[in-house]
Amino acid sequence: MSRKVIFENLGRIRYQEAWDYQEKLFESVVREKSEKKEGKEQYLLFCEHEHVYTLGKHGDKQNLLIAHHVCESKHIDLHTIDRGGDITYHGPGQLVVYPIIDLESFGMGIKSYISALEDAVIDTLASYGMKGEKDEKAMGVWIDVADPPKARKICAIGVRASRFVTMHGLALNANTDLSYFNYINPCGFRDRGVTSIQKELGHEVDFQEVCHRMKEAFVNRFGMELSYRLKHF
Repeated sequence: MSRKVIFENLGRIRYQEAWDYQEKLFESVVREKSEKKEGKEQYLLFCEHEHVYTLGKHGDKQNLLIAHHVCESKHIDLHTIDRGGDITYHGPGQLVVYPIIDLESFGMGIKSYISALEDAVIDTLASYGMKGEKDEKAMGVWIDVADPPKARKICAIGVRASRFVTMHGLALNANTDLSYFNYINPCGFRDRGVTSIQKELGHEVDFQEVCHRMKEAFVNRFGMELSYRLKHF
């Protein structure tokens, strides 16, 4: 099966606009798969979002610690969406990755797919001399996961799949303003912190370089054959 994937960097974009685009591509891939079309297109989207909180379909609204009108006053959008996981924050300086791929083309199931997403992030962090880790009890990538008082999340993961076609994905804190996490219990956790590449290294990192390293990690972990196109909407 084909591992050809179209890569698009959407730049900084409001969440709703990116979500609508994801849905369009996702439905197209599912439809082409159901029609057993040869050479169906698959996608890898990179972007940053304006300030937004997203709550997964099984999330607890109590994990948003401020009222909706306070979100509005701070110009933070709020969306309840159809991915797994609880509440998280997206904003400038955070690399968001949306793979819209047919897992069967990559010989993966959902569990191995999530593990591969985590591995791609861990590889990206390793290129900066950082040790990212998995937690068997919680999706995502962590720093100091074996020391609960110090454990802090650097990357959140939440996905949706239908007929083994995926959407949503991961969010890696690069130069993220972490203060926005103070208004939520990130991913439902009340006793764990969050961090970023910038915070761990003590200096801002080149965002486009983070994108490049993440893209290379996806190519290596998934065996993707990438082609490129400009923002397509």
